[in-house]
Amino acid sequence: PDVHREDAESDWSADSWSDYGSRDKPGTTLGRTVPDGNVLFPDIFHTDHLLFYERFRAYQDYILADCKASEVKQFIAEYLGKVLEPSGWQAIWRTDVFEVLVGVVGVNFSALKAVVQLSEPFLCESQDGSFTLECMQELLELKEHQILLQELWVVYDESGEFDQTALAIEHVRFFYRCIWRTWDEEEEDEFDYFVRCVEPRLRLHYDVLEHRVPSGLVVDYQNLLSQCEELYEKFLIVRNSISSSDSDSEAENISMVEGLKLYDKVEHLKQKLKLIENPLLRYVFGYQKYGSLQAKGLRPTGAKVTHVVPWTMTANLLHLLARDKLCPESCEGLEVQFHRDPLAAVNACYEGDRVIICPGHYVVDGVFCIADSVELEGYGLPDDVVIEKQGKGDNFFDCTGANIKISNLKLVQHDAVEGILNVHHGKTTLENCVLQCETTGITVRTSAELLMKNSDLYGAKGAGVEIYPGSACTLLHNGIHHCKEGILVKNFLDEDYEAPKITMVNNMIHNNEGYGVVLVRPVMASEMKDASAQGTKGIFLFLKETPKTSKSSIPRFLDCIIHNLYLKLVAAGDETACAEGSRQEQPGCVTDELELYKRAETSEQTENNSEIANVLGATSAKKRQMHKKRLSELGFTEADDNLMSQEMFVSVEGNQFKWNGKGSFGIFLF
Repeated sequence: PDVHREDAESDWSADSWSDYGSRDKPGTTLGRTVPDGNVLFPDIFHTDHLLFYERFRAYQDYILADCKASEVKQFIAEYLGKVLEPSGWQAIWRTDVFEVLVGVVGVNFSALKAVVQLSEPFLCESQDGSFTLECMQELLELKEHQILLQELWVVYDESGEFDQTALAIEHVRFFYRCIWRTWDEEEEDEFDYFVRCVEPRLRLHYDVLEHRVPSGLVVDYQNLLSQCEELYEKFLIVRNSISSSDSDSEAENISMVEGLKLYDKVEHLKQKLKLIENPLLRYVFGYQKYGSLQAKGLRPTGAKVTHVVPWTMTANLLHLLARDKLCPESCEGLEVQFHRDPLAAVNACYEGDRVIICPGHYVVDGVFCIADSVELEGYGLPDDVVIEKQGKGDNFFDCTGANIKISNLKLVQHDAVEGILNVHHGKTTLENCVLQCETTGITVRTSAELLMKNSDLYGAKGAGVEIYPGSACTLLHNGIHHCKEGILVKNFLDEDYEAPKITMVNNMIHNNEGYGVVLVRPVMASEMKDASAQGTKGIFLFLKETPKTSKSSIPRFLDCIIHNLYLKLVAAGDETACAEGSRQEQPGCVTDELELYKRAETSEQTENNSEIANVLGATSAKKRQMHKKRLSELGFTEADDNLMSQEMFVSVEGNQFKWNGKGSFGIFLF
């Protein structure tokens, strides 16, 4: 009973920090794995398969808690002192060059190192076989027999006595491999290190493992991380050379300037890394992916081919195709090719070809890469011609052709990482289509153009349509609904980008989780000052909410009813007469109020359209002012009209915004 009481009173009892049991329970609860290689090393604990929540819980509750960046090593040392067996266990010491079996005889907790000696018999494996017993003994003597804990893999033991030791070392190893950055120690100490750095990096790691991040973005992140580490090392060398010298020489001044430049570059890369690490911002800002698709051009013969994809071909269907699509007037010189699936047909296309897909449900495993000007058309209604994506992958449709047209199709996306359709270059027309999305919907990249009309888009976990700076997007008579956001217009205030051209006419944007339309732009200097005065720090998020139909029009309608009933009561003078009069006039009253409601709703939708157009136009004007100021600083007092014609073309008319979770229009400032 005394032992159990002590365990209950201690926050660091063996059960309290791990889901894998404790030393009090007989036998291990961890798996084992056989080391690779030719040497017969003993089995080791299998600990690298931990789930996200297991690592999250360990770092948040028991290892780092609310420590600051400068306290990380101290907190880890305290944690290890409470759970690590100080001696009596074996491990495989692994480096990039060799592996050797060692026995642990002590632990230097403050240095996060183990005191080891070579095990008997001597077991070692190296790339060139040059590490003998004498070499390893000399190496250990140079290291004073102390090696980093994260370089040790604990040898398997069935008793369960070393479970906590194996898990603790795994947490330390994972932390320094995947979470810790060499510059973290210089982070400001007023921030919680776990919240600011550990959690977003941990989530990113598991999002990558589970294929929830585009492969291109993963490559970008790794490249940025490598660049940042390289520049930070150079910065440290320059900074140390300055701090070790007291002279005010020209060489030191040059070093200071070089150090400042390196510091700015490092900070810029760190901000890019933080954007990707943040699960929201990585999709808000995305990454500049270049569609490196090569157009085939015209056929060597100069002929244009019509490709037909039949689910099943019957004589009647062939007759209808010939009448409606293949030979409406003349069949002379027409070349027709038949394919078994839409992807094969698109891959066989050259410039000017046409693909006709017959009714059916087509399941494809691949990406539609359209680099030439081709037309992809469903023969029938969209619900009759369905193309479904099978298998995990980044993209579904990648468009870079000068003039692509897709019509009368239903596109269904599953297990996706990127959007359902990406327009990288050229113009893509989407007409009379249904798009069932998985992540984001349609992305219109810089310098690309999209014309989407009479189509229906839904189900995106991001924005239904993402509009990049320098692009052109025309949306006519579409439905965009049940997405995270309806339409997202990305930052175009950067000096490298032109304002986009946006036309939105008679679209129905409804039932989205967030806003109908969101504008993303940076915080201006004046806004930054206001935020600083209020004590706001970090990334700024201001959302400007317009009235929502579901919460504003109905109360307005009820207010009208109450007001008119009140006037009727006053005019009648008698409660009974008023009641009778109100009952007699009820049909007319309700008709009047419904008319008022309709007018109020129409007025509100007009206000929503006007507000979106005004805010986008004002932001475009700000862009023009910034551009003019830059030209003035460069000495250009009179700018060419074409150079200054960067104002956004905005036409927002007749759109309806209903039942969007946060409202019709929002602004995201970063």
